[in-house]
Amino acid sequence: MDEYAWPTSAEVRDADVVRRSWAATVAALPVGARITGEIIGRQPFGVFIRIEGFPDAVGLAEITAMPLGTDLPALGARVSGEVFWHAHNHQVRIRLDEWREADE
Repeated sequence: MDEYAWPTSAEVRDADVVRRSWAATVAALPVGARITGEIIGRQPFGVFIRIEGFPDAVGLAEITAMPLGTDLPALGARVSGEVFWHAHNHQVRIRLDEWREADE
């Protein structure tokens, strides 16, 4: 089995739902907001996160924020972090705490 997996439809809302709720997501999760969630997808470029309390939001932590020598969190892992950007493609960009701590 490949170590990488896309989130399934049961894990992520339909793209139209995510798009329609984008303004509310940005308002509820401003830059600097703390989040917790679960890893629901892994790709070579980062991990997708289901953000607790925000079922219509898609979180993404990219490897560009990951310190050298660390690994992507596993599917199902519980993570926490901070919102640092709202992307044009309706993704909440997250900097994971475990990556920040590994960088210090």
